[in-house]
Amino acid sequence: MRLTIFTPTFNRAYILKKLYISLLDQTNLNFVWLIIDDGSTDDTKNLIDMFLNEDKIHIKYIYQKNQGKMQAHNTAVLSCQTEFFFCVDSDDYLVNDSVEKMYKAIDFIENEPKLSGTIFYRGKNNYEIIGNEFPEGIKSISLSDLYRSGFSGDTSLLYKTDVLRNYLFPYIEGEKFIPEDYVYKQIDQVYEMQLVPSILIVTKYLDDGYSNNIGKVIIKNPKSWSLYNLLLSKYEKNLIKKTKYIRIYITFALLGKNKKILKLSNNKILTTLLYPLGYIGYLHKKRLRG
Repeated sequence: MRLTIFTPTFNRAYILKKLYISLLDQTNLNFVWLIIDDGSTDDTKNLIDMFLNEDKIHIKYIYQKNQGKMQAHNTAVLSCQTEFFFCVDSDDYLVNDSVEKMYKAIDFIENEPKLSGTIFYRGKNNYEIIGNEFPEGIKSISLSDLYRSGFSGDTSLLYKTDVLRNYLFPYIEGEKFIPEDYVYKQIDQVYEMQLVPSILIVTKYLDDGYSNNIGKVIIKNPKSWSLYNLLLSKYEKNLIKKTKYIRIYITFALLGKNKKILKLSNNKILTTLLYPLGYIGYLHKKRLRG
């Protein structure tokens, strides 16, 4: 078995069965479904026990105290015993040949050391992609460069597990969210990814998900958001965008009571110049947070 399909979940017993059914319907069942239960207090464990008793697919279930999706991701990567790793959220489901398509991709990328994985489409349904199509004539590209090329939309990402083990999410006490791009951006500095224009995941954005609550989530995780924008500023070549990221870094570092703003910055001149603007942003965010 070479593929792990990872699902982080928190109080999603009401919808998790839809994903489970889509896994049962796969044309290739050669995978491990690794579920990281991030401290659910609903009926999730009983539901997973039912799935385990049915014994129709290989399931590994791990329960941990609530730490957020990114720490669930770290737990999954460190627990993964297969060469390839694919994440599908608990409110999504897979089209029935997704695993089969992933194995075709694996056959190509496994002996390509410059490729970290494969990028697929994500769909509104089994046939309609979210966003626009991949650029023509490009077989491999970094995720960052894909978006710079004019692509917009959501993706489904298959990674080599060994690559992900080298780029874990930071643990910040008291916070539970940092964008997934924090890891992907670092990987992009070293690797490219294969492009395969096929839908693997069908996504439905729920009211209790991160996507619909991003503003509130950011305010509650100022240290993480500050760290993320500092990373973006490090790799950004466009001066206007770099300036924006450093300003945001300052604002949220202040919100997070970081006393080493200048010391930690990768551009001390811009950080010094932008500190007044960052401080104004801090005062505004502080009022919003109450």
